[in-house]
Amino acid sequence: MPEPSEECPRLWGASTDRAVANFAISGQPMPRAFLRTLALVKQAAAETNAELGLLDPLVASAITAAAQEVIEGRHWHQFPVDVYQTGSGTSTNMNCNEVLANLATTRLPTGSARAVHPNDDVNRCQSSNDVIPTTMQLSAAIAVRVALLPAMERLRHALEVKARAFWPVVKVARTHLQDAAPIRLGQEFHGYAGQMEESCRRLRTAMAELLYVPLGGTAAGTGINAHPEFAARTCARLSTRTGLEVRETRNHFHAQATLDVMITAHGLIKAAALAVWKVASDIRLLATGPRAGLGELILPDAGVTSSIMPGKSPPAVLESAHMVVARVVGNDATMGFAQTGSHHELNLMMPVATVSMLESIELLAATADNLATRCVAGIAATGQGPDNLRRSVMLVTALSPLVGYDEAARIAQEALETDRTVHEVAVEHGFTAEQLATLLDPGTLTGAPDLPPYTKNTENTEITEGTDVTERD
Repeated sequence: MPEPSEECPRLWGASTDRAVANFAISGQPMPRAFLRTLALVKQAAAETNAELGLLDPLVASAITAAAQEVIEGRHWHQFPVDVYQTGSGTSTNMNCNEVLANLATTRLPTGSARAVHPNDDVNRCQSSNDVIPTTMQLSAAIAVRVALLPAMERLRHALEVKARAFWPVVKVARTHLQDAAPIRLGQEFHGYAGQMEESCRRLRTAMAELLYVPLGGTAAGTGINAHPEFAARTCARLSTRTGLEVRETRNHFHAQATLDVMITAHGLIKAAALAVWKVASDIRLLATGPRAGLGELILPDAGVTSSIMPGKSPPAVLESAHMVVARVVGNDATMGFAQTGSHHELNLMMPVATVSMLESIELLAATADNLATRCVAGIAATGQGPDNLRRSVMLVTALSPLVGYDEAARIAQEALETDRTVHEVAVEHGFTAEQLATLLDPGTLTGAPDLPPYTKNTENTEITEGTDVTERD
């Protein structure tokens, strides 16, 4: 992050200076998605305060314009406060108040009798204790809406396209990592697509959890120094700007004192990440080889080769996805432990919870896109799956209703001991070739000769009104 200079002087004040001195910990400032959303909250608050007659219209207009500059990404170097700071995020709130006050002051008419004040004007009807958790939740909801949900939907679509392409390929299913009854490769991929579809449903639930915000509770949930209509009117403005249904919490004392909402939402994001892990893990196993593994899939060439073994190409995109999932699971542990910072009327680990949440969303969105475009879209099936099926003794499952479980087990055991097919052994047990052609038809045994219904992408992932706060950094 560039330092302020003569051409671009410092816009912050004494509170920010103290925070910079006190928290020289990581050199990592708060995420830009969070800062952008914080400026959006300040912008909506200024407009509401003017509407309520609590703020001079000229001052409110100046604050609104200043906040817009931050939303547009013009002043990132003015936000130097470290992530590991005041547990309530007060230092970042004051950093924002000071920057907006100084920017707004330059917009007042020449000779104006006063400057814009960071507390009295920018922070009117607010406290760090309700603004920071509001921003924390809203920035996460926006990130889910504009980044994660669309990416997961693209991965679901890519898997569904492959499900239809692989529908004719019949192979051996595996349970307990052992041979099982026949299955279509398309059915496997249809299952993967369904897992992503359910993940998207859960992510929408997470987003809904996040949209009940603590704004209006001010210092301790009582709403001291806030107009009784401030929160509802400001939430309405935020709804218009984001296209999301932002609502004031029903219980300010609970909303500010805990991380329940964030923990719940991140848990659903973790579930989506683990769903990605499962799909990526299955695909990696099916593509093991090319000659000493399962070898049922061929992955697209990512251009990564061994430094010592010519011709060896690891499943690099899948390995990348697995590391992202590991990070998300680690962030979930951080999020859960951050609840231990909930004492009496306030949680005191909000900055690290914010960083954990936004990092999980950003990484998972990026890896879902990467899997869809650089892996799933280029996967091809080999003939190994159908070849394995022809030799599979689990075909005997179809004979069990006719001859009983024990006799079918004897046929299977004999086929294994003599290294013959179920067809060959079953003929010796009284079945005709014509019967077996019908009973052991692989396509029939999968129970689904027809393609599954195609699911279109119906998720609306665009913010349609007001200020654009969706830029990804």
